[in-house]
Amino acid sequence: MGTEQIRRWESGALAHAVSDPFGQGPLPWLRGSENYFDDTGHVVPWYADPALGHGSTDGGTRTADDVHRQIKGFISTGAAAPGEAIDFHVTVDPPQQFSVDIYRIGHYGGDGAAQITTSPRLAGIVQPAPLTADRTVSCHHWWQSWRLQIPTYWSIGAYVAVLTTMNGYRSHIPFTVRDDQPADLLLVLPDITWQAYNLYPEDGRTGASLYHAWDEQGCLLGEEDAAVTVSFDRPYAGAGLPLHVGHAYDFIRWAERYGYDLAYADTRDLHAGRVDPARYRGLVFPGHDEYWSVPMRRTVESARDGGTSLVFLSANTMYWQVSLSPSPSGVPDRLLTCRKRRGPGKPALWREIDRPEQQLLGIQYAGRVPDPHPLVVRNAEHWLWEATGAGEGDELDGLVAGEADRYFPRTALPEHESRILLAHSPYLDSEGVKRHQETSVYRAPSGAIVFASGTFAWSPALDRPGHVDPRIQRATANLLDRICKRD
Repeated sequence: MGTEQIRRWESGALAHAVSDPFGQGPLPWLRGSENYFDDTGHVVPWYADPALGHGSTDGGTRTADDVHRQIKGFISTGAAAPGEAIDFHVTVDPPQQFSVDIYRIGHYGGDGAAQITTSPRLAGIVQPAPLTADRTVSCHHWWQSWRLQIPTYWSIGAYVAVLTTMNGYRSHIPFTVRDDQPADLLLVLPDITWQAYNLYPEDGRTGASLYHAWDEQGCLLGEEDAAVTVSFDRPYAGAGLPLHVGHAYDFIRWAERYGYDLAYADTRDLHAGRVDPARYRGLVFPGHDEYWSVPMRRTVESARDGGTSLVFLSANTMYWQVSLSPSPSGVPDRLLTCRKRRGPGKPALWREIDRPEQQLLGIQYAGRVPDPHPLVVRNAEHWLWEATGAGEGDELDGLVAGEADRYFPRTALPEHESRILLAHSPYLDSEGVKRHQETSVYRAPSGAIVFASGTFAWSPALDRPGHVDPRIQRATANLLDRICKRD
């Protein structure tokens, strides 16, 4: 294996490039595409500025990687509540002291995050190599490095732990602080989909996701050779932040800036029955949320039927059906399984088991969008477009990107009191075939509003530098204000 081949994995930079989004430099804003490997197995930079992924050049902090494992870690729980504890499992090579800075994502005057606390200096050790079995990679045998006792006065929200070694290497661990208090809106962070894409360790040897794995020569293999089961007991690849995490952070910064009353949960909370939808006026799914279990769908359909509105701000939602199972030590919901189209048994696509996602969303996944295209406004007199300045047929530049949904006429719609399509946007797929994207809203018999943006680019248009669109900001406010029944 030549040096050239290894170098593309050294920082994890081109697949998961992050310098330091919390102080030392700007957050490297994502491109719209999920295609971070090309057909030859070479990593394609999907951050707008690939140089941002290579860490500091002035002697400051540098991004850890999955080859040298300068510092990598994970937490042994999902979301936790104030008063509970989170256990960190961290490996440091070479062994040395490290610290953990805890940040909360929010608007914070435009900074995007605020530092909440810092750990004492901690002793770092080289943890054992990850265990692998049938492409499933797990670090459940790593020793505990630190326990964070969450004070009862901490705000609920999306948090990031920033791990830094004494010699300046840095990695990240995202986590959620949740509670059961009623709120206008429950923000659901897609941790199940984040894990499905996690290729840790991205080292050219042992890492595997539900999409990729490596062969003995260090070449990247495709979906047919990828993992069937992946573990939450491992770090995220590269810099330690999941693919597409920025979509959720874009929404959070915008929503907190404008004072929306938010609660927080992970998709595993939905799965495990820890979410009571009756406590909220609406459930918001801010980012790419592709992998859903049966209990997740059951809970969300029950929410809609009980009058709780649903807001889907991405595309390709609820595409694959998955199951969750305990870790080897018996901790619930630490293993994620999706057979996709391999082996015996029923298909894993919701639409192939006669439960197409359109029956919940109102539209469903149509395909990838290789290059950004305009979102073309339809039915501009609708209340969603009110006071946005968007007129019939107006083109919102770059707002159809990454992946797109549309209405499938031969697929049954959900029961509805009213329904309307608010965009109809032509684009070219990877074969140059003309296709179209659509944005949908319907009102269920319960009175619940169900909105689906049908594009990856909606959340970034709320608060991502270079992508902000005031018309999308106002349309989203119109939607949430109606759900929250604001005057």
